[in-house]
Amino acid sequence: MDNQTVINKTKEHIANTYGRYDVAIQRGSGARCTDFDGKEYIDFTSGIGVNSLGFCNETWALAVSRQAQTLNHTSNLYYTEPGALLAERLCKATGMKKAFFSNSGAEANEGAIKAARKYSYDKYGSGRYEIVTLVNSFHGRTLATITATGQDVFHQFFDPFVEGFRYAKANDIDDVLDKVNDQTCAIMIEVIQGEGGILTLEGDFLNALDKLAKERDILLIVDEVQTGIGRTGTLFAYSHFDLMPNIVTAAKGLGGGLPIGAILFDEKTQNVLSPGTHATTYGANPICCAGANAVLDYLTDDKLRTITQNNTMITDYILHLPHVKSVSGLGLMIGIEIDIDNQTVVKKCIEKGLLVLTAKHKIRLLPPLNITAEEIDAGLAILKDVLHSI
Repeated sequence: MDNQTVINKTKEHIANTYGRYDVAIQRGSGARCTDFDGKEYIDFTSGIGVNSLGFCNETWALAVSRQAQTLNHTSNLYYTEPGALLAERLCKATGMKKAFFSNSGAEANEGAIKAARKYSYDKYGSGRYEIVTLVNSFHGRTLATITATGQDVFHQFFDPFVEGFRYAKANDIDDVLDKVNDQTCAIMIEVIQGEGGILTLEGDFLNALDKLAKERDILLIVDEVQTGIGRTGTLFAYSHFDLMPNIVTAAKGLGGGLPIGAILFDEKTQNVLSPGTHATTYGANPICCAGANAVLDYLTDDKLRTITQNNTMITDYILHLPHVKSVSGLGLMIGIEIDIDNQTVVKKCIEKGLLVLTAKHKIRLLPPLNITAEEIDAGLAILKDVLHSI
């Protein structure tokens, strides 16, 4: 096939739910990929943070292949090794006590919402079910998680929405206090609002949230679907702050390209979801868990330090480019505020062989965690050329 054939078949047979660019990717290696017409691209998107080790990392691919030839799926009626090892590693690395594996970030957040409500029901009875989230947040596209999402643009078409969510302003503890009441069971946040424009919450605000939650026995849920698994230079972004959540969700980069999500529970919440209260057929799929274990193998302390160092280098470079007003984010989760239309920049980058993302009005960069210095230099050179040409 060529590019246009793939594009035409997609338009004819796949539901039109995505605003796709005219790029049909055939193969990839590291942070480079090639379309069906032979054009090469540097990838600063990693599949919206999913390809944590880039395209077709050899160690990851071997782990997945070996597992696929050993045991592909059973069900959660039985025990398997990859899921047990993955849960152990995540719990030991975070201090959390139990894990539940889902298929996506939205599912992980949905499970976290259910767990928070059940914790409160078990302890206080019915009626204490509200969850406070933040304005500008994004938590997924299921009915509960789009309702949890604090952006009006998502609150249309699908009425009636799930009741029990209230929205407070980010970095405004007084507004949070105004929204919390006797019906509140949880506060749900992203420490960096990803789809909201790569906005990092303030340390004082997070500390105040933590104190409030502990004082009132309100669960603190941290959505690490985009920020987790090394993306910000630590295994989870909340560890940049003096914060210990009750529930943490993860997905995207965890599987390195395979669909997997996770909910991590602390001592207080570890036994809330009992048999029959939550489940998923594909949860802890051995192949997906094998891929996730390969990702965790990569994330040594040295590799995490390199991610932080790359942030400093990339940020310093970008700040000297034309049209750039500011740079935000941590690690390899970078938002670039520009004074021109970001879609124009994205399209011109594609023309010159660089894949980048947007987040609200910003350019968003989510390169593979193992991107090489040469790949970074090549991508930044294209970005520089584009910004100078506009």
